Amino acid sequence: MHSQPSILITGCSSGIGYHTALILAQRGWRVIASCRAAADVERLCSEGMACIRLDVDDADSIRDGLAQALEMAGGRLDALFNNAGFGQPGAVEDISRAAMREQFETNLFGPWELTNAALKVMRAQGHGRIVFNSSILGFAAMRWRGAYNASKFAMEGLCDTLRHELHGTNIHVSLVEPGPIESRFRPNALARFLKNVDIDASHHRDAYQQQLARLKKEGHAAPFTLPASAVAEAVHRAITAAKPAARYRVTFPTKLYWWLRRLLPTRCFDWALRAAT
Repeated sequence: MHSQPSILITGCSSGIGYHTALILAQRGWRVIASCRAAADVERLCSEGMACIRLDVDDADSIRDGLAQALEMAGGRLDALFNNAGFGQPGAVEDISRAAMREQFETNLFGPWELTNAALKVMRAQGHGRIVFNSSILGFAAMRWRGAYNASKFAMEGLCDTLRHELHGTNIHVSLVEPGPIESRFRPNALARFLKNVDIDASHHRDAYQQQLARLKKEGHAAPFTLPASAVAEAVHRAITAAKPAARYRVTFPTKLYWWLRRLLPTRCFDWALRAAT
């Protein structure tokens, strides 16, 4: 890599994307942060961050945003962190086709399209790192999160395939799998829940009351919650290691459930997942 490596990060308005951008900039990276909303772009620019508008739901925005990022980085892109995403709560039977499509557009189709575009640059320059922000729910399916589970399971399958297809090149693909992290994930998920799920008409109405309480809770809603900087550290390892790992598991629950999934019979693992929700 040249003297100041460059990275494009999506979803930087808050939480993981925001703190990863700050930390990597402090460590000498030329960070091009991006946000969907123009107001967030203005706010980050006012803080001294190099930030562009990039909406992963919009193909034109992906194309224009990547072009702008490359211009800012001198035509090179050493790393891409696909962080933008959200969670759509609700039982599988309460999720409409439209809501499921929105979930996949942001969490999978947009990152996939941006990655394919970035790959052309990375192949031309002969190197690159691509990191996807997955989740503990990318390998451990929990109740009331079916749309999000599905998008992250699909992301993991896509990344595993891409890793095989890039074998022998100097382009590496890694997944980061966080558990509970301090972010705006819950408030954003609550808004989607109220928008897209008819709670009162649902068979799961009573169970949803507990989910609403969890999403509305101030502070940490789960034990072992870590700050967003913990994910930033994993991203830093993924983009600087000589031989990056395929997966970086962040938080104790992610590490625990990864081993439980490998060691327990499915029936026992299912019980453990239901006990956690």
